[in-house]
Amino acid sequence: MVQFKNRYFVMEVFIDPNKDLGGTEPIVISQFNLAKAIKDSILLNFGECGLALSLRSFQVKYVNPVTKVCVIRTSRDDHAKIWAAITMVRSIGKCPITFNLLDLSGCIRACKAAALKCDEAKFETYKLASGGSVKAEITHTVESCFEKLKNLES
Repeated sequence: MVQFKNRYFVMEVFIDPNKDLGGTEPIVISQFNLAKAIKDSILLNFGECGLALSLRSFQVKYVNPVTKVCVIRTSRDDHAKIWAAITMVRSIGKCPITFNLLDLSGCIRACKAAALKCDEAKFETYKLASGGSVKAEITHTVESCFEKLKNLES
């Protein structure tokens, strides 16, 4: 019997610093709005049939709203289509974004290691940029995200 094969993307989300939100709150990257933006892109670029085929294994497994690192799972057969759709996503809500692929892996363990390494480095950079005075709630959020990532399983 053949085992079902997955591919895992470790992606970084860049929010446009020159965005004009008109005084509204900045967008919070979550699993829901990230998955919705990618599904909308698949529907727009590959149609309903492409969306239906892609949804059998598509899942946003992990998102860190502070460091903007995410892990996305898809089937091995559809990973090129999902990757193409991700590169065509230009906004979440009304906030312009772009994606950067950090790692593409066939197993969750290698994906977790790459995501954790990148997440920790980005949080250290975040702490340095803020002058070392990071709010306790942000530190707690990031630490809980690190725990979710360490416990991530398929």
